[in-house]
Amino acid sequence: MASGLFIEADEDRMRQIIVNLLSNGVAYTPEGGSVRIEAYPVEDPAGDPEKVRITIADTGMGIPKKDLPRIFERFYRVDKARSRSSGGTGLGLSIVKHLTELHHGSIRVESELGAGSVFIIELPVIQEITDYS
Repeated sequence: MASGLFIEADEDRMRQIIVNLLSNGVAYTPEGGSVRIEAYPVEDPAGDPEKVRITIADTGMGIPKKDLPRIFERFYRVDKARSRSSGGTGLGLSIVKHLTELHHGSIRVESELGAGSVFIIELPVIQEITDYS
């Protein structure tokens, strides 16, 4: 058996997803904190890899519970002043969600204010034929 995880995906769009989430993690994690990325298989009942789960976790400032339902909306920013000072437009997470859904995947976030956030992406191993344009 070959080692490693493999999925069918658009390489450029996957890079965009990962870079965006890592950049956010770095931007909103204070010095001395950490940002971690992990990937592992999600198996079907027969034990075959069905999906790949990618998690990007940081030890940053976290997201208030009241904002969690809206963070994937276009132009939504949790803290307008903080986002402006870091150059954020409120589009990054919306783009990440859109690109994830183009790959027939899902994204969700778990966050605790003052303790950090975990973004969880699940992508199918095999893609249906899709026009990525």
